[in-house]
Amino acid sequence: MPLLAALALAPTQGSAQGIPLPGADQLAAQRLAYDAVATKTIVDLQPFRAEQRMTLTDGTELKLVSLSPAINSWYLLELKAPAARRSSFYHLENIDSHGVELALEPAEVPTLRLARADGNYSCPLVVEQASVLEAAQKAGLPFAPLCNGQVYLRNRVDGSRTSRERTAEFLRDNVWFGDSLVNLVKDTFYQDAYAETGVTLGITAAGSVVEALGQAALVDFPVISTSIGMALQGAPEGGIAQGNWYAMAGNTGVYASVVQPAKISREILDRPNETNWLDEVERWATAYLVAFDLTEFEVGYEVGTDHPTLNWSPRPSGSGRNYSIPGPDGVASSTPLVTLGMVSPSQAHRVAATFTGGYKREHGAFRMGDYAFSYNGHHYGFVVNGVVLSKLVPDLATLYVLEDGTIGMRTWAVEDDALLPQIRFARQNGVPLIAPDPATGDSVPGPLVRSWGPGNWSGSAEAQLRTLRAGACMKTVQGRRMLIYAYFSTATPSAMARVFQAYGCEYAMQLDMNSVEHTYLAVYTQKPEGGLEISHLVRAMRDIDARANDGTRLPRFVAYSDNRDFFYLLRKVPPS
Repeated sequence: MPLLAALALAPTQGSAQGIPLPGADQLAAQRLAYDAVATKTIVDLQPFRAEQRMTLTDGTELKLVSLSPAINSWYLLELKAPAARRSSFYHLENIDSHGVELALEPAEVPTLRLARADGNYSCPLVVEQASVLEAAQKAGLPFAPLCNGQVYLRNRVDGSRTSRERTAEFLRDNVWFGDSLVNLVKDTFYQDAYAETGVTLGITAAGSVVEALGQAALVDFPVISTSIGMALQGAPEGGIAQGNWYAMAGNTGVYASVVQPAKISREILDRPNETNWLDEVERWATAYLVAFDLTEFEVGYEVGTDHPTLNWSPRPSGSGRNYSIPGPDGVASSTPLVTLGMVSPSQAHRVAATFTGGYKREHGAFRMGDYAFSYNGHHYGFVVNGVVLSKLVPDLATLYVLEDGTIGMRTWAVEDDALLPQIRFARQNGVPLIAPDPATGDSVPGPLVRSWGPGNWSGSAEAQLRTLRAGACMKTVQGRRMLIYAYFSTATPSAMARVFQAYGCEYAMQLDMNSVEHTYLAVYTQKPEGGLEISHLVRAMRDIDARANDGTRLPRFVAYSDNRDFFYLLRKVPPS
């Protein structure tokens, strides 16, 4: 029988017990290491970690680190055999973070203890003199099951990427002026490559409007043709009425809408001194929105196999860059932790949607403006399963999920670091598109929406900001929280801000931009016979998915590892 399938969980005596939590002095020392401006390891960057050490009778040294005890998902096992020159590291994922804790079990061979409410269970990592960990590494799986599938070993694999992205990375990495060349190609050929204007169909019926979500603040609601890839209930034949919400067929809690900024109410569109004037191209460029009712879904976030990295972005310079450390947090990479760019198999049966995350690290910091010269250039931070991969820094728009499932979006502040022990997921990406006015509470465009460089909106060096972009916002509807994703076929930050205002959003932030693979969203429907039916926000996104040998489309971020980071939504499990 294969080693990965041969392990049985043997009950042991005693009450459930994981790794003891660190005391106040140890936590203070770990916080000092976290804050220190110094070269450090990714483990040093975890201020709340708990560690357990053990030496076996044969001299084997073991250390197990719970990287975020409150979240209880990621562990790092270090093993050093007596004759070995260096340690071996294994990144473990606990698939039941609410019901199981991991610890080392005293035994003759390396053994994990799975601590549950009903008692402790042992999981030997050597069986018949063969290492289960080595067998799991050689399995070639991004997630290799251990301990009867209760634990996954995360293995490093290559992430998928499109030919355009491969070409861009080659130019940047191998041609000294490659970044300029990539920008030239982008500005020349891609600026409005995905722009859609739609055709007004002259249909007066608005279709089936989702009443609770209401209508956007538009001057009128004409029906236009679209390239939406989702089946919507009650939509007019051949088109969609702008500003209305339609329920997605077969997916409770998912709604879609389209709009052209030219149709936004003059009371919003013409408000002075908030945004730049919208030119005729982006005024008539179709934007697509999807709303997720968060009473139905959980939200998660994962880093890709390659992006974003943890080293320095080339953008900050001068006082915004500390050349004595390898990255803005003192960390050059996430090694020995393994980033995989896909949903954990333990969650795949509940996955309802995925969408791409934010900027790569090279673009995720400020070149100019005040933010370029403070907090090491304000590199965008991110947290996965409670593990700080890049620090969350003040002033940046942040989408986050707490341990209790609370989902929020806000401009991060110094005092928000008090939330750090509770954060399960977080992603920062620039400055806000809209945010509540402190004086009135009304949501207004962020102060840097009109500023190309200080806002780090990317585009071209000539401040030609109009391009394909994606963003997200939060909205409350009758006490229900909605996460809204928006795909803009071509837009500037000003157009994005006006659209989010028209839809009554409270806070909005940009995600990624410039191409369909970077602004991708798919919704999944569980098939009765098993597997997933894939629906894309726009039909062009279908070409991003990889294909099986028989030509079947494979769900991106679910069926294979991707090189980019992404968000995912899981359908909640009904209470028993």
